[in-house]
Amino acid sequence: MYLEHFKLNELPFGLTPNTGFFCHLKGHEEALNVLLFSIRSGEGFIKIIGEVGSGKTLLCRKLLDSLGNEFFTAYIPNPDLNPIELRRAFARELGIDVAKLQDQHELLTIIYHRLLQLHEHGKQVILLLDEAQALPLETLEAVRLLTNIETEKNKLLQVVLFGQPELDDHLRKPQLRQLNQRVTFSYYLPLMTREDLDTYLFHRLAVAGFTTGAMFAEKARDTLFRASRGVPRIVNILCHKALLVAYGKGEGKVTNKIMRIAIMDTEFAKVSHKKWIWILISIFIFMVLFLYKIQGII
Repeated sequence: MYLEHFKLNELPFGLTPNTGFFCHLKGHEEALNVLLFSIRSGEGFIKIIGEVGSGKTLLCRKLLDSLGNEFFTAYIPNPDLNPIELRRAFARELGIDVAKLQDQHELLTIIYHRLLQLHEHGKQVILLLDEAQALPLETLEAVRLLTNIETEKNKLLQVVLFGQPELDDHLRKPQLRQLNQRVTFSYYLPLMTREDLDTYLFHRLAVAGFTTGAMFAEKARDTLFRASRGVPRIVNILCHKALLVAYGKGEGKVTNKIMRIAIMDTEFAKVSHKKWIWILISIFIFMVLFLYKIQGII
């Protein structure tokens, strides 16, 4: 690989969410602060919405690392589950042996006693559901019913939903209006700006061990931003490919030409690039026709 060539300690643009590479961009920092504040408030559902590849899973894992010992977290990363499967998955996260539990009433009773036990030990239980837009509607309703478990004074469970914009579509449906009313804190995770992109690249490279100069030329970064549209996952894919191309050519930095090669090798980025070309051509044609009409030619 190119690690030795660029004097790096590890791959700077891997796709696996690694909290060591978490970059405190304004949007991600605000999202994390919203999460920490709302969790400490102790009530309601919390919702984080973001486009595909915007960094929701990394933010979720950063949140898990940021919570203190007073919290007990249950994390379900792929919740395409029916209500029964969801309850059993949650029970396992609570440390309950569900192998011999088939009766749902008995399972819910044991979940209640486990939540009460954790509460008595000073633990606030947080259920985090990643990719929550994949939850069937009946399962979302089952999650709401779980939050009805409470003492006379305290809720025993708080829920954080991480999802794509489709999650909002689900929550607006009439059958989920009760859950939607319980979302007390919500945040839309923004994509990166052009300025954010520079911060993001320099941060990840520094974490990976690169400390001398700029590895990506400014024009290459401009091209990268247009192709990626500020989506972190696409940025990582294109940067990794660009470093491979630079390594193959024996270059010490990523030029604009090298970045364009990486983009042309990436189908979804290449399609996006062509789309913008056709938009510009359409605008040009429209302007020409408009000028002709003004001059009375047509």
